[in-house]
Amino acid sequence: MSKFKEALERGKEARRQQEEPVGNVEAAEREAPMADFSEEAKAWLNDIVIASLEAAKADVAGEVTIDIDTAPRRHVKASTPTVRFQIYRKRESEKAPTRTFTVSVGISGAVSVSSPGIVTKDVGDIGDRSDLRFRTLIAELIEDVAKGT
Repeated sequence: MSKFKEALERGKEARRQQEEPVGNVEAAEREAPMADFSEEAKAWLNDIVIASLEAAKADVAGEVTIDIDTAPRRHVKASTPTVRFQIYRKRESEKAPTRTFTVSVGISGAVSVSSPGIVTKDVGDIGDRSDLRFRTLIAELIEDVAKGT
């Protein structure tokens, strides 16, 4: 038998093993850790991200606007929760440029902030309950908006 056929057979066997229940464990019970991860990620986003954004929003309310979207429509059923927010300078003109940022939690637990035109920035891990890195990034983003960049 060729090595490709052997690889195909090994792959089929591995898939069969994954699909079969392990002992008395049902498929739903095997998915329970994912639900726990999702809940932990949502809690981190609420406790760190939303709280930090709300605090920043209150501090700079006169000059900069921060809009928070806690349930992006595209990711409602995603296993990795996200939060989107916009930061823009208040102006008389309705054409003020806005930047949309997405805070997402990877399967590894790493939390990052991304936006079109910027390099994704790592802001922590859901296992770390410190908000220092995220607050520092928010301060940098607010400074950039105030500069007009």
